[in-house]
Amino acid sequence: MGVGDITRPSVLAALREYDKLGEDAFLERYGFDKARAFYLRYDGKRYASKAVVGAAHGYLDGREPLQASEFSGGESAVARKLRALGFTVPPRRSPDWTRDEVILACDLVMQNGWRQLEDTDERVIELSGLLQLLPIHPHEVRSDTFRNPNGVARKTADIASQRPGYQGQPTNGGEMDRIVLQDFLDQPEHMQSVAVFLRDAARSESFQQMPTTPDEEQEDEGNDAAAREGRLLKRWHYSRERDRALRQRKIKAFVKSNGRVYCEVCSFDFESFYGVRGSMFAECHHIVPLHASGDTTTTPDELILLCSNCHRMIHRGTPWLTPDELRELIAAKMERGE
Repeated sequence: MGVGDITRPSVLAALREYDKLGEDAFLERYGFDKARAFYLRYDGKRYASKAVVGAAHGYLDGREPLQASEFSGGESAVARKLRALGFTVPPRRSPDWTRDEVILACDLVMQNGWRQLEDTDERVIELSGLLQLLPIHPHEVRSDTFRNPNGVARKTADIASQRPGYQGQPTNGGEMDRIVLQDFLDQPEHMQSVAVFLRDAARSESFQQMPTTPDEEQEDEGNDAAAREGRLLKRWHYSRERDRALRQRKIKAFVKSNGRVYCEVCSFDFESFYGVRGSMFAECHHIVPLHASGDTTTTPDELILLCSNCHRMIHRGTPWLTPDELRELIAAKMERGE
């Protein structure tokens, strides 16, 4: 007898009873208190997970409901079992803030004169809703308080209290807060343009329409988090550059003018090095980043052909290098004989 015996049908039966009686009557009937940490989410509603499991045991043939004192709730027992049965039980804590999210919060703090905002502020409430739209964290890892106004307001306090010259005791912000804050102080116009892009794309649900590819995860491997523009911005940029038809038009136009395909920064020629396998191959890159140019229809003239190494190096720092800046970096290194 125990939590391990319950089945999905028995849980569903308990949920139907929960809905019929209402939460207070259901909890009173089975002798459970309101949930403090773990809730089961189902069909747009949430249920006290331990009480549901206790009641579900009574829906098994020849079994009685479990009393609260007969088993432990929490992550190791109730939540794990319900997840194994295909139900969603959010964790107690939400995942750490990513660079994309901190950029949006920092931009809001900057707009507010580098002062923290309260959870009742309309701008905080709006940002809370926006962060919940971003496809960064899967719903199953989001707690019930995921990026709510209170959490967003606390993040603005973390950022504001880290700013040089702040009068008072800094809050316990994370390393990403300090990194993004410094980026805003060093390059405010650039960081504002990134924030505008993120907000506009989230509102239009453009990010949700982007495919996630295995290559995307590889692109992030080994990169210093301090040097990334942000996961969503990078994903958007790469997804647009991987448009097969646009890439082919660019390559054909380039061959017509130059006779062969090569990297426009370091002159690497895939066909010369790899033979037929490298014929007509190069990666495409927007000369002007999309967050700076806006979401426009891309033409071949707005793209540059790059080898994979140069493409990676352009995207490795923040802000991204321009092709000319990368050429200068290579030329300076060669002049030094390195």
